[in-house]
Amino acid sequence: METKGIKASVGMAYGEDSYAVGVNACQDAIEQLGDNSPDLLLVFASVKYDQEKMLHGVRSVAPDALLVGSSTSGEITTEGPLKERSVAVMAIKSPEIKYFVGVGQNILENPREAGKFAADKVKEQVGDSLKAFIMIPDVLVGNGSDIVRGVLDSLGAHFPVVGGASGDDFAFKKTYQYVNDKVYSGSVVGLGLTGNFKMGIGVKHGWIPVGEPMKVTKSNGAVIHEINGAPAVKIYEDYFGVEEAKVLHTEVFAKLAITYPLGMKVVGSDELLIRDPITVDEHGSITCAAEIPEGSEVRLMVGSREEAVKVARIAAVDAVSQLNGSIPKAVIIFNCVARNKLFGDKSGDEINAIQEVVGKEVPLIGFYTYGEQAPLGGEVRNIERCNSAFHNETVVICVLAD
Repeated sequence: METKGIKASVGMAYGEDSYAVGVNACQDAIEQLGDNSPDLLLVFASVKYDQEKMLHGVRSVAPDALLVGSSTSGEITTEGPLKERSVAVMAIKSPEIKYFVGVGQNILENPREAGKFAADKVKEQVGDSLKAFIMIPDVLVGNGSDIVRGVLDSLGAHFPVVGGASGDDFAFKKTYQYVNDKVYSGSVVGLGLTGNFKMGIGVKHGWIPVGEPMKVTKSNGAVIHEINGAPAVKIYEDYFGVEEAKVLHTEVFAKLAITYPLGMKVVGSDELLIRDPITVDEHGSITCAAEIPEGSEVRLMVGSREEAVKVARIAAVDAVSQLNGSIPKAVIIFNCVARNKLFGDKSGDEINAIQEVVGKEVPLIGFYTYGEQAPLGGEVRNIERCNSAFHNETVVICVLAD
């Protein structure tokens, strides 16, 4: 007799042979699941591997499962953040949940249209019974906020969306998205869930504002030209000193700014929404990972490990509380690469804090992202106030239960 409810397991593998690593990671997951026909495989992998060979290795073990996944900037499993570049696979089986996939391509040409297309494809298969939507976009080629907007154009303004943007081991060159046998790039993959299950979402970052609030006086999409009427880079020059700030005009900027991002005041969140600055041009304009509209109030932010661990625990409590007493059966984490950099060797502390809340033994998979998607403040109970958005430097915890 088939057991009711969600069964999940997580496997991982590393090594040099891309195909073999895919095979081994999936076999590991299947053995722990105790069922060789899972419904869904989530696959998160390093770009060190030949993506197609790795995927074919995974598929060879469970060819009938729907497979969705992404390249990453680090994999996370029930064991914590993986120290080696690896392939991580979560296998899920439940008679209560059905999965549907949609892919929006050509983010480069039109990010909003790509987001809408992926969600439309899922909706075509599901109708009005869609209960949850998980997205994996490529934000190296287009504005992440626009991709989220496109998804909401399709699903409705207050639909709860979670997800994480693909990574490429911190190279910022090219990322990949997976559906079944196919490897995409410059795309957004949408996974729709229907059926009888519960989902909780926790969203927090824990970055601390420093200095005074300032106003974005000139911006265009993801490019901030002026803050308080001066070139945007001045917010950094004033904090670090002009000499130190000269390095900001080099590629060092993205790596420095990852610990000192900008925070933007938004309605519906008790935390400022984080925006990652990526480059500075010769005029002092800053390009961010997603837009900061003109007129926004911004602050310089600083990362604190202690605060980041504290809020990860709070986010986990929030997610579990939305399950109304049900026990977590599977956990998916979308965690910004900035947090991995902030923690360094101590990145396990954050995952431990989450596991103390959701349960140490509950199968957990995740990856370090280039941006996260989730409702502001994790608001899903009051659906009229559920506003899904594009986040940076944030941990998003998605918990599934019966």
